[in-house]
Amino acid sequence: MDYLALKHFHMSCAALSGTLFLLRGYWMLRAPARLGQRWVRTLPHLVDSALLASAVTLAVLSGQSPFAQHWLGAKVLALLLYIGLGSVALKHGRSPAVRAAALAAACLVFGYIVAVALSKRVLPL
Repeated sequence: MDYLALKHFHMSCAALSGTLFLLRGYWMLRAPARLGQRWVRTLPHLVDSALLASAVTLAVLSGQSPFAQHWLGAKVLALLLYIGLGSVALKHGRSPAVRAAALAAACLVFGYIVAVALSKRVLPL
């Protein structure tokens, strides 16, 4: 398997995943009925599954482990936080204000994940 091609696929999936999340967040705030469209309920899960599968494959091919590489562990922990915040933002927030705050926080965490990926440092300053 071509590592560089897989890495570019992974980065493309990450960009598409973030874009779809922002779109769904916007619709949650401005046009909630759009969230009920079939493709909106399906496509993000397909993209996120491809993103996760490519991440695991990259880690295996490069021999990296989140337990040995601190920056990779930071990405995994941040991913869990991002998923939790995204769930509050798009589904479980009790009010529009809570959902908007969770959306903003999830976007910041997504930015952190990208920064860690680019710098390969836990604190990408």
